Amino acid sequence: MLKRLPPALLLAIAGFVVLFFDVARTLVADWSTDDNYSHGFLVVPVAVFLAWERRDALAAAPARPHAFGLVLILGSLVVLGAGLLGAEFFLTRLAMVGVLTGAVLFVWGAAHLRLLAFPLAFLLLMIPLPAILFNQIALPLQLLASQVGEAGLRLAGVPVLREGNVMVLARTTLEVAEACSGIRSLVSLLTLGIVYGYFMDSRTWVRWLLALATVPIAVATNGLRVAGTGIAAHHYGPEAAEGFLHTFSGWLVFVSALALLFALREVVSRLSPDPVLIAPSPGVAS
Repeated sequence: MLKRLPPALLLAIAGFVVLFFDVARTLVADWSTDDNYSHGFLVVPVAVFLAWERRDALAAAPARPHAFGLVLILGSLVVLGAGLLGAEFFLTRLAMVGVLTGAVLFVWGAAHLRLLAFPLAFLLLMIPLPAILFNQIALPLQLLASQVGEAGLRLAGVPVLREGNVMVLARTTLEVAEACSGIRSLVSLLTLGIVYGYFMDSRTWVRWLLALATVPIAVATNGLRVAGTGIAAHHYGPEAAEGFLHTFSGWLVFVSALALLFALREVVSRLSPDPVLIAPSPGVAS
């Protein structure tokens, strides 16, 4: 069945490219200009690799085209039209993943869709959230980062008065802006956590643990960044909270968050080794 499909696949790919070219172009532009979603450049090649990794299983799976795939494609095209008419980029990009999912189901069937479910779902991480949802997440993170930063400053003996996301120090006033809320590191760390868990451990519960752990890790490390910025500003003046030092602290915090994620996986592997990794090689006596 797969050997008879290349002409149809080429036609389908050409139609997909024509239909979603502008959608993909604006998506790549957002990755290039919005630091919150620069990890999008990583998502697509990883998803392609995940699909390629399943090529033998896909070739062996029975091809049973399902009509519901066509329904899913048509529904996604309706979503695409609504997004174009309403200038809502989120809907047009969601439709792109929907068409891919429907195409797999319509052309090959449920068995292939099950095998490709994870790569297709992973593609959703490349889509920037709509502004209304993004703000609903960013604002609580701003306040949480401010609270953690305030606690850190008090532990360090630095007098501070916090009003919402604004912290008043003796020599300056700091505002935990949206860019410092931690959502940028959270989204990128979540993506890396999913990839890291998938490749480093075969157990589903460990993969979920590593993915979910990115949330408290991102919140904690970003709160410590806010506290560190406040301490530096208190001792060395407002200049310590601006420019290169502020940018460098962001990279340092992200690297620290990655280190904590790696450390968590190491602890889990020591307490509960992955049976796939410790299984004896073929031909080796037990």
